[in-house]
Amino acid sequence: MEMRFVSTGSYLPEHVVDNEFLSQIVETSDEWISSRTGIKQRRVTLGEGTACMAAKAAAKAIARTDINPLDIDIIIVATMSPDNSMPNTACEVQAEIGAMNAVCYDLSAACSGFVYALNTAYSFIKAGIYKTALVIGSEVLSKMIDWNDRSTCVLFGDGAGAAIVQAAETGVFESILGSDGTKKDALTCQSRYINNPLVSRESMSPDESSLDYIKMEGQEVFKFVIRTIPLTIQQVIEKTEYTKDEIRYYVLHQANQRILESVAKKLKEPIEKFPMNLDKYGNTSAASIPILLDKMNKKNMLNRGDKIILSGFGGGLTWGTTLIEW
Repeated sequence: MEMRFVSTGSYLPEHVVDNEFLSQIVETSDEWISSRTGIKQRRVTLGEGTACMAAKAAAKAIARTDINPLDIDIIIVATMSPDNSMPNTACEVQAEIGAMNAVCYDLSAACSGFVYALNTAYSFIKAGIYKTALVIGSEVLSKMIDWNDRSTCVLFGDGAGAAIVQAAETGVFESILGSDGTKKDALTCQSRYINNPLVSRESMSPDESSLDYIKMEGQEVFKFVIRTIPLTIQQVIEKTEYTKDEIRYYVLHQANQRILESVAKKLKEPIEKFPMNLDKYGNTSAASIPILLDKMNKKNMLNRGDKIILSGFGGGLTWGTTLIEW
């Protein structure tokens, strides 16, 4: 069996934080942010959590099909910003949408998360284990950034995107996934500190016991993406019988406009084949690709048979590039 996209959905918080607002918090400006990132604004939740947004995106995807939630076999949520360590986000989504027959778990691969989750769903479907999968990327990054750090607070936003995929007789799915843990310090955010009867919080320094926030070595990440992603895109295409001319769109993680332009230049492809919405939503990590796919789907930009490249890259360092047939 192969796998096909059946439906998409997305959810963005209503509250908009534009660059002008950020210029009142940190030393920056709309011109500084826009010229370096392409981002004009981002959405920030005022209370809705990762699971809530994931469930709303999933509900929208379900509403666009005739699929009964009880027919969903598996729910995979890609996130690095869950509301809880347990229950997992996917179980919370399951309860909210009534998909009580689904196996549910979360997957953490930062900005590559949705591509990793999609590949996981494909493996289950290809093996004949499941027929219908709900794959979601959902992030509340506003709780993970230091709003006094202008190098990171201008980049990230909150949101969720979802896709329903099903087993099909025909289709195209070719992937290259990768990781490089030696570059782990390029993008970091520590989890809970160690606090047990043998190592008490009182014995720690203030820096050790306080909450950590996203830290990024921007130049290191930029060089990694420009070195890795064009190569994996070329390799994925070469694994099929297709050519670059037959690729309708390159749907890349919405990290930075300069990155996307550099990838397009390296591939010698027109920038028009690289749709973007980071100007409105910023970097939403694992949610960025499914949000963009849904916006494209709603605009009728995607037709059956279109060959599309999906590519995510980020913390880990991790990357994943997948060629699909819509």
